[in-house]
Amino acid sequence: MRLRWFCLILLLLASPAAGEERKVLRADGRIAGTLNDSFGAAGIPPEVGREIVTALSWDMDLQREITGGDRFVVLFERFSDDRPGHLLYLDFLTLKRHLTLYRHTPHRGQTEFFTATGRSAQKDLLRTPVDGARLSSTFGPRHHPVLGYGRQHQGVDFAAPSGTPVYAAGYGLVEVAGSRGGYGNFIRIYHHHGYATAYGHLSRLGDGIKPGMRVRQGQVIGYVGSTGLSSGPHLHYEVRRDGVAVDPLAVARPATVELEGDDLRRFKQAVDVYDRTVATMPLAVAERRP
Repeated sequence: MRLRWFCLILLLLASPAAGEERKVLRADGRIAGTLNDSFGAAGIPPEVGREIVTALSWDMDLQREITGGDRFVVLFERFSDDRPGHLLYLDFLTLKRHLTLYRHTPHRGQTEFFTATGRSAQKDLLRTPVDGARLSSTFGPRHHPVLGYGRQHQGVDFAAPSGTPVYAAGYGLVEVAGSRGGYGNFIRIYHHHGYATAYGHLSRLGDGIKPGMRVRQGQVIGYVGSTGLSSGPHLHYEVRRDGVAVDPLAVARPATVELEGDDLRRFKQAVDVYDRTVATMPLAVAERRP
């Protein structure tokens, strides 16, 4: 039975999809500059790069944990019409952490990324809901840059160029979407288990974003701006639990799924295939680098 499942998974990983040619490619690289620039330099398509950023955002502080020189290895799909498919495998090594994720579909479950032990990488909330930003202000007491006096900062600020996309930190229901005093253009989303997230100083809202709308995790809901009481382009991001503001960078983020039984056994077989593929597949996208 083990050999049968191993051969089936290998076939799914390496064979073309029905009706069109499908390739699995490997890319290696180091962080130099922004994440997007680094992935592009390694020949990784922008669509796959966004999947990498989302996968990392569930558990890593992209502003403080990732630095120049950090290394990555990925496997991803490409189809015969040069259309990129999905990220399949990610290995990311920083000075302090080593994260390896595998794309997998459990029996009667949704496709997502798992660690080697079978724990889902996906969390209820993203740690950083904006790409390529710099943490410019932390949670807690501070001197307000516009009002000129000290008061409690009930979220964190991410400095980024005006127009940078802002993502919904989790699945939820839009409660507020529009202008709101010192917050400027503002969105608040209610999530499960008493959590809510808020996004302030947006230059504009995303297409169709309005109260009562349901959004998915990672969906673009707005764009960085400097509306309201703001000294420059940035995202003000809040997390509230039962109405009380908590530090967005410190809130616990439990895994959504942990595989067990037959699902775990099948996943372990898939991990063997991915690891062997990475170990034996040559770099296949170097010729595609700009």
